Amino acid sequence: MNILGKSSSIKVKVCDITMVKCDAIVNAANKTLLVGGGVDGAIHTAAGPKLLDECRTLNGCETGEAKITKGYRLPAKHVIHTVGPVYSGSKSDSIMLANCYRNSLDLAKENDLHSVTFSAISTGIYGYPINDAARIALDTIGDWLKKNHDYKMDIIMSCFDDTIKNSYEDYLDNYHGNNEYLNNAD
Repeated sequence: MNILGKSSSIKVKVCDITMVKCDAIVNAANKTLLVGGGVDGAIHTAAGPKLLDECRTLNGCETGEAKITKGYRLPAKHVIHTVGPVYSGSKSDSIMLANCYRNSLDLAKENDLHSVTFSAISTGIYGYPINDAARIALDTIGDWLKKNHDYKMDIIMSCFDDTIKNSYEDYLDNYHGNNEYLNNAD
């Protein structure tokens, strides 16, 4: 899916986030920012040991916050590390997950980055239900693009399988809100 007619875009695709050439990929990290499992482990493996060395200097990251490093051996120039919530069903889960996306985009803008690829934050071992996570991710990104309409940002929602991709696409196909970035999806 590509949102057309805007200076910014959102694309949803199944891809290996460690192979995407862009300004930054967003890592679903743990609070220590040291090597974890899933996408975090894959990103650290692909980037090489210098990523871990730089992460050690950042003193961790709180849930919902974001920090940036170089991309090292990745095709992406940078890695934005964000810590998603472990799903508990509480209202704070959705707030923290939205903060992951918002703070990652704010950090990208602060660093003059214009292409960002997101992993499906908190949907793996952290157990966030994918349909809820997709809604929160896309609504937050859509709101950020609307608020920052004068800043060009190309976003890829990297999906590790068709289940994730279908969840994003189903949400976009059935979206009837007032955000033009989401409402005009093809």
